[in-house]
Amino acid sequence: MSNPDFDYNLFPLAYLITIRCYGTWLHGDERLGVDRHSFNRYGTPRRPANSKLEGMMRDNMKEERVLLNESQRTLVEEAIAEVCDYRGYDLKAVNVRSNHAHVVVSAQSKPELIADAFKSYSTRKLRATGMLGSGVHPWARGRSRRYLWKPHHVIRAIDYVLYGQGEIIPDFDD
Repeated sequence: MSNPDFDYNLFPLAYLITIRCYGTWLHGDERLGVDRHSFNRYGTPRRPANSKLEGMMRDNMKEERVLLNESQRTLVEEAIAEVCDYRGYDLKAVNVRSNHAHVVVSAQSKPELIADAFKSYSTRKLRATGMLGSGVHPWARGRSRRYLWKPHHVIRAIDYVLYGQGEIIPDFDD
C-alpha cells in the first residue's frame, strides 16, 4: 500500500542552503547552533547558549570575521547564479546578506556539493575583482541545508529567503 505523504524521489524538490561568513556565528552564541558531535541530529535540541564556549571560539579564530559589503554581496549573488547556470541547477531564490547567504535551489545533486561550489565560485570571483585578499577565507566551515520535499515547503523557503530575513527559519516538517 502506498503512502501519499511519502515522496519516492531520490532528490528533494529543492534545498534551502545557507552559507555563513567566517567568524559571524560562533558556537555558544545566543542564536543556538549545531556541531559535529551530539547537537547535529534530527529532532534533537540545538546547542544552548554558552558565553564561555563563544569566547573560546572567538579566541581560537585564525582570522578576523568577514562581513560582506554591498558590492561584495552583489558579486556573491552573481557567482551563485553562475554556478546554477553552468551546472544546470534551478535557482529559485537567493539573498546574500552581510554575514550569510540563503539560496533555494533545485538540483539532482547533493546539497553539500552545491554549497561548496557556491563558496568556491564566490571566493574566486571576489579575489579576481580585487574585493578580497588572497589570504582571506570568507566562508565558515560547513553549511546548513534543508531538504524541501513538498511544494509548499519550497514556496515557504522562497518566501523566507526573499522576504523573511531576520525571522526564524520556517519549519519544513509538515
